Amino acid sequence: MARATKSKSNLNQASYDFLRTYINNSSPTGFESSGQKLWMQYLKPFVDEMFTDPYGTAVGIVNPTAPFRVVIEAHADEISWFVNYISPEGLIYVKRNGGVDHQIAPSMRVLIYGKKGPVKAVFGWPAIHTRINNPDSKEPTPKVDNLFLDCGARSKKEVEALGVHIGAVATYEEGYDELAHGYLIGRAFDNRIGGFMIAEVARLLKANKKKLPFGLYVVNAVQEEIGLRGAEMIARRLKPNVAIITDVTHDSTTPMVNKMIEGECACGKGPSLCYGPAVHNKLLSFVQEVGNKHKIPMQMRTVSRSTGTDTDSFAYANDGCPSVLISIPLRYMHTTVEMLHKDDIENTISLMYESLLALSPKTNLSYF
Repeated sequence: MARATKSKSNLNQASYDFLRTYINNSSPTGFESSGQKLWMQYLKPFVDEMFTDPYGTAVGIVNPTAPFRVVIEAHADEISWFVNYISPEGLIYVKRNGGVDHQIAPSMRVLIYGKKGPVKAVFGWPAIHTRINNPDSKEPTPKVDNLFLDCGARSKKEVEALGVHIGAVATYEEGYDELAHGYLIGRAFDNRIGGFMIAEVARLLKANKKKLPFGLYVVNAVQEEIGLRGAEMIARRLKPNVAIITDVTHDSTTPMVNKMIEGECACGKGPSLCYGPAVHNKLLSFVQEVGNKHKIPMQMRTVSRSTGTDTDSFAYANDGCPSVLISIPLRYMHTTVEMLHKDDIENTISLMYESLLALSPKTNLSYF
């Protein structure tokens, strides 16, 4: 499949080094602080002020005294598991924390974040020999209620001695890597890649000495995976005039994905914009015009009722905030091998960057 023409790279090796570190760090829903610390440390040189809210959403501000406020936003959290029950034999049973996929769990390596630091464990699963030795019985399939973690302990007391406790979170261990033809893989590109891209927009504005006629709020929100909660809180606090949200969307060119339902979207062909009730039509047209002017490849899709992203929280906060969603195509969402293309990273950053430079408090976003 032919890919869109790659734009001139705005990213340097230091950017990709940060991305690797950021992806490899765990940031489970409700426990995002370690990832937020990394992100804030990277962003700090590019903004004038920073703050965090009570639940951990992090915000960097350029031009904090400007009355007109523009948000660029991503979410910081990743799907994970909660320790729910520890058996007398030392096996650890779990509950979902966000939309984690139970079918990929068997044989996966995890890190459990207990009171004494990370504990290595695996999702155990019976050997194939034991699953098929009875022709009259069906093979078991992975379900949340039959999955368990094995950390090497052989009693509940041994588990607890490691600092593992009810309510500890576990994330998959697999991390960032590079494949052929410009593809990257990693756990939690949904939506750590968004946090990376909005930080890069701020870096480019600073490096290119661009002055904006508004206050720019670079927002990395918590708790998106369980209902857009962090965005809901911070949108009420900031009361922005415009919001540009970035998240991931499905590459629909892989097997078992129905294009008639998901629409047509492919990695390497540029950021994906969408039509939907929460997406402000005039702001969407504005971003499209910017993309066309700068020859940034874009793909279009539709969403029904809601976007399923933090766009919804910003759009409907306060008295309503014109909001637009710029998504990056992703393969294998909510697995340990989420895959995206470097060209899409660069082009999504460029689209946000150029949109900010074209936007002003005088931009007419009224429908009437």
